Amino acid sequence: MATNKKELRLHYKNLRKELSIDEIEEKSLAIANELLQLPIWDKIYYHVFLPIEEQKEVNTEYILHLLSGKDKEIVVSKSDFETRKMSHFLLTDNTKIKKNEYNIPEPVNGLPVPSETIEVVFVPLLAFDVFGNRIGYGKGFYDKFLAECRPETIKIGLSFFEAVNQIDDVFESDVKLDYCVTPGLVYKF
Repeated sequence: MATNKKELRLHYKNLRKELSIDEIEEKSLAIANELLQLPIWDKIYYHVFLPIEEQKEVNTEYILHLLSGKDKEIVVSKSDFETRKMSHFLLTDNTKIKKNEYNIPEPVNGLPVPSETIEVVFVPLLAFDVFGNRIGYGKGFYDKFLAECRPETIKIGLSFFEAVNQIDDVFESDVKLDYCVTPGLVYKF
């Protein structure tokens, strides 16, 4: 099995392409159910990514329902592709969501939330290893965002697939996960 980011990124993109809509829904629901085991439910501010359907990402709608049912503050982001930074907004009944040019669903408006306020971040990824290193799409948005959060912010990856043994080309600026949740297993790092 490949161990560098480029090869792993391609491999896991291809694996996701093979998933049916039914498989994505089933696995996404299983991931949401696994999250209930984590010791994170005493927090208030939770950042959730809105999935890019075309990339067959984990459907976070189930997580949104969990958070809403527990009266948590839900935060979603907007990406700036020039600066590769994200700005964060409180998700309310009045928040308008629109897909950007990359098909990323984003808030059009809303109440800004500083990165330092966010206590739990659900992180999209393509692959991860048993040490908590992760591979995203390679643009660095989440590494920048996670670096802005407080050190005690809980970082939880969501993956349809299990961990690889090791990712070789990890950079110092790569932010590690605290947990990664798959449909059948919770990894703690």
